[in-house]
Amino acid sequence: MAHTVGFLYPGYSAEDDYPRLERILRGAGADVRLPLVHTDIGVDAHRVDALLEMGSAVRLAAGVGELLERGADAVLWACTSASFVFGWEGAQEQVRELSAAAGLPASSTSFAFVHAAKALGVERVAIAATYPEDVAEHFAAFLKAAGIEVVAARGSGIITAAEVGTWGKEEVLTLAGAGDHRDAQAVLLPDTALHSAAHLVDLELALGKPVLTANQVTAWEGLRLIDHPVVCPALGALFGDG
Repeated sequence: MAHTVGFLYPGYSAEDDYPRLERILRGAGADVRLPLVHTDIGVDAHRVDALLEMGSAVRLAAGVGELLERGADAVLWACTSASFVFGWEGAQEQVRELSAAAGLPASSTSFAFVHAAKALGVERVAIAATYPEDVAEHFAAFLKAAGIEVVAARGSGIITAAEVGTWGKEEVLTLAGAGDHRDAQAVLLPDTALHSAAHLVDLELALGKPVLTANQVTAWEGLRLIDHPVVCPALGALFGDG
């Protein structure tokens, strides 16, 4: 029986990263399924008030039933900004409520970044965000609450996920390079609206260090929750053999 991780994904932008991730993982020999259900985002805006509403318990719970029907063994809120804006404690409560609604282990992309960095032994990071600067700073504060040092945080001022979803490889590589810092052990790209699954090896070759992207770490976190690690170098250092 396939190992199944279900994802609640806000709106429509880079959701096609998930079937791509599934194909890459299955190509590496993993018997996994990554079904995805879209949630109602309300207003598409990287703005704190809109993000708090986007990540509300009611909006997330609405998609849980479909993921259960599709055999999910764990549920992930595949969104970074509409989890870290709640703060460390608030994001934990969000995940607890999601887990209770599903009756399954649950997590979010924000916590996925924390767990992924710690799995790699990374203590100092740089943030290369698509978001406006103030939203990027909320992510930096979240990481600091987890004991991770943020040596640089760069925002790009993009308001909508729809715009981020149009970015291709060159824009992603430029974003990562601009956000890198010589003291950072890894660079974090925290937007699940950003296509990244096809670019992970190129990103790490360009920067010479691990690069953690939102959809990548979310998939990894789901596999961690169901205790099904997968070695898949095509998905970067995070999916290495240790």
